[in-house]
Order: sequence, then structure tokens, then C-alpha cells
Amino acid sequence: MTTPRGAWSAAGAVAGVAGLAVSHAATMVLTLRSSPLVAVAEMVIQHVPGVVAERAIQVLGSKDKPVLVVVIFLLTMLFAMWAGRLAERSWWKPVLVWVGLAGIGLLAVLTRFDASSLDFLPVAAGLVTWIVVLSFITEPLHDVDAEESTPAQGKSRRSFLIRTALLGFAGAGVAVFGQNFGARRRHVEETRRLLNLPVTDRPAPGGANVGVEGMPPWRTPIGKFYKVHTAVVVPTVEPQDWSLRIHGMVDREITLSYQELVDRPIVQRWMTLNCVSNPVGGPLIGNAWWSGVPLAQILAEAGVSDRADAVLQTSHDGWTCGTPLEALTDPDRQAMLAIAMNGEPLPIDHGFPVRTLVPGLYGYVSACKWVVDMKVTTFDQVDAYWTKKGWSEHGPVKIASRIDMPQNGDEVEKGVVVVGGHAWKQHTGIAGVEIAVDGGAWRSVELGHVPNVDTWVQWRTEVELEEGDHTVRVRAIGAAGEVQTGVERDVLPDGATGWHEIQVSAT
Repeated sequence: MTTPRGAWSAAGAVAGVAGLAVSHAATMVLTLRSSPLVAVAEMVIQHVPGVVAERAIQVLGSKDKPVLVVVIFLLTMLFAMWAGRLAERSWWKPVLVWVGLAGIGLLAVLTRFDASSLDFLPVAAGLVTWIVVLSFITEPLHDVDAEESTPAQGKSRRSFLIRTALLGFAGAGVAVFGQNFGARRRHVEETRRLLNLPVTDRPAPGGANVGVEGMPPWRTPIGKFYKVHTAVVVPTVEPQDWSLRIHGMVDREITLSYQELVDRPIVQRWMTLNCVSNPVGGPLIGNAWWSGVPLAQILAEAGVSDRADAVLQTSHDGWTCGTPLEALTDPDRQAMLAIAMNGEPLPIDHGFPVRTLVPGLYGYVSACKWVVDMKVTTFDQVDAYWTKKGWSEHGPVKIASRIDMPQNGDEVEKGVVVVGGHAWKQHTGIAGVEIAVDGGAWRSVELGHVPNVDTWVQWRTEVELEEGDHTVRVRAIGAAGEVQTGVERDVLPDGATGWHEIQVSAT
């Protein structure tokens, strides 16, 4: 009587989980940045076509990285189960499968920008664990296949089940140990909480909120602020370990520690950030009270070359963006190295301990979270993450507007209906907003108060709607006279365009 093939697949799966658990624990013990499984996910993100990355952001939002990790884990388990099946007839075929998987992991960890000589160890530990565990738990299965139906066969089956259970518990224990040993985020979060920075909080200015029920507030709470980044595992950087290097086409290379940065004069101002992946009327935008150090002064101290026109920024996790030098040195734009958001140290997910902010530019060319390196250079030497995937080099924010209330598909009571929303054109400002009902003439609306041109503005109006279905669309007019275009374009290569439009039913 032969062993069911399901037992061999189960053995492969158990060995696979054990190998991944050990590799994860080794990563934590060695205090490396991320496990081989996560490194493979990072490699996929680095090489996936831009249109695929963009689609993932629009469909999955901030969940795109966890989904990718789960998919890679499931694929690994499928190969592990296949290796278990192969172990029924051969010892070397499953080893080839394990070596192939380990090779992919090794390629991923060694091609990271911050690869170290220790990065191969978690891969090697996982590979050895896979092979040893598979041999250990399949030995009773080979005994079953070699014997007739005898009490010895039953003993072999029980031995297989016992070994599998023990290894399952051991694998779970290793994973838990690795997780607890690597509780770096909790420690960094506590460090962040205890920081006493020379910053203040500020409520929204009077008149900024126009009082439309159900509309997002003018000042975005941190918990509601959009999050878009390529990090599979969000970097957790201790302030005392952080430094910023400014080099390249400069007279003097500068390296700043966190304390040296915080000791400089702090500026605080309202600023709206939005993502280039934001579709027309989309949610990838937020407004906050930011505190930080002006970048123009630091770059002036470095002595930037007249031939330079770009700064290649690099994040702690290796993400890069190319920023126009003119935008960083323009005193009217007030680009900053931000250390606080809404009166508290930057949240980890938003770049703690330091990130870059540049009003009027999309984040993909300017807003480098966890920034650690700035190389002054020229655009013909820049090969940044998003631009090499097809996005434009300079990334100026486009004038845009949206309707927040009512929402598309809402039923409203016929008669007077309050309509409200937001409009933005950072570094230029908004002079007016207009709406059109059912394709009729454009009409001006009431605008809220704003403290500067780098924030969005709320707007509101009242319209008379008869019973039936209606369409409402909106457009903005910039302070420089630019009228928002109605031509619909996708987010690639430099941001979506078109008028936001909703349909409502009046009853």
C-alpha cells in the first residue's frame, strides 16, 4: 500500500514554511533590512512595467505591497509542494527545486542597493532547512512505501504525523521568535513618541472649511492622509542612526545628523501633497501643517554648481527620485526637509525621521520619504524609479478640482442641494471654481479661505434640482488665469486631466 500523494505535498509545504521561517528569523537576528521573501517582492516592484505598477496603485491602493507578498508566498508554497511530490521518487529533483528558489532569493537580496556581505546567510539558512526538514519528515513515508500493510506501516504513518506536527510547532516558534526579535518598528515608534521637537500644531484657519456636511476637512488628519510608496516593508530608522549626505556637483560635501538638522531654524507652513497616480476626482491628496528645515539654505552652504539642474534623492530603502534643482533652491517655493506633521514627529509611514517636501511638484519627483542621500547632478545623469518607468522628469502639479458632496450615485432631496468640494494648484493658487449642471452654463461658487498658494481650497454652492437624474461637473481657474481642461487623459506620464463629474438622482 503506497502513501497518498497528498502526504508528500504536505511534507513539501511543511518544509517550505520551515525554510521561510528560519530565513526570516536569521534576517532578524542579523538585523538585516528584510527577509529573502520580502526582497523578492522588492525586486518585482523594481522591475515591473510602469503601467502595471500604476494599475496596482489605482486598484489596490496601499494594499498592493501586502498582496504582492502574499502572492509570492503562495507561489513559493506551490513549488514547495511540488518538491515534496518529487521527493517520492527522487532525492535530487526536490533539491533542484529548492536551489532554484534559493537562487531567486539570493539574486533579490544581493542586487539591493544596500546589499551587505551577510545578506546571503538567511537564504543559505532557509535552503539548508528546506532540505533537512523535507528529508526528516519524508523518511517515514519512504518506510510506508517499502512495507506491506503491517503494524510497522501504521507506526511509520504515526511517525510521519508526529514529525510533521513537531516541525509545524517548531516553525511557528521560529517565526514568532523572529518577529519578536525584530520588533524594531515598535521600538522606533516609541522613540518617535518621546521626541521633543521645537514644533507646534495649528488648527485649520478660520474660513478654510466651508461647512458642507460629509466633506473631508480642509486639514487632513494623519490617519486619513494618503499613503503611496514602493516599500514592501516600511523603513524603520532610529533618529540617532539617520544622516543625510549632500554631494555631487557641489563645492563642499555636507553630512547632517538628525540632531544637527533639528538644531537649525525651523519653518512651519500649510502644504497640500498629491500623488501623480491620483485619478480625476480621486482620494490621493491631503493637506497638513508641516514643520522642517528649508533646503535652499543647506544647498547654498554646499555650493551648488551652475551646471547642475537636478538632485537625485535616495530613500533609506533605495527608492529614488529626480528633483529639479530650481525648485529646491527657489526661496518662494520653500522646499523643506520635514521633521513633523500636524504638530508631531513624522509618522513612520510618512517618512520618519525626515522626508522632503517641495510645493507644486508631484511626490514621485520630490517627496522622498526616509531621505538619506541627495546627489546634485544633471537630469541626463538621473535614472530615478518612476521616470525610468515612463513618467515625465519634472512633474509639476496640474490644476484640478473635485466634487466631494454629494457623491456620485447619491439620492438627494429635490429642491435646493448643497454641493461642495476641493480645488488645487500648488505654488500658483486657485482664483475661482465653477460648476455646470446638466451641461448648462458654468457658474461661479463660493471659495473658502486659504493661508497660502500651496494648499487646496474648499468650495461650496447651492443648486436647484428638479425631480430626476442630474449631472454636475466642476472645473478650477488658477491664480495665473489657467482654466482646468476638460480633455481626459490618464495619469501617465504626468498626471490625469479632465473635469470631475457626478450623477445624482433628485427625489
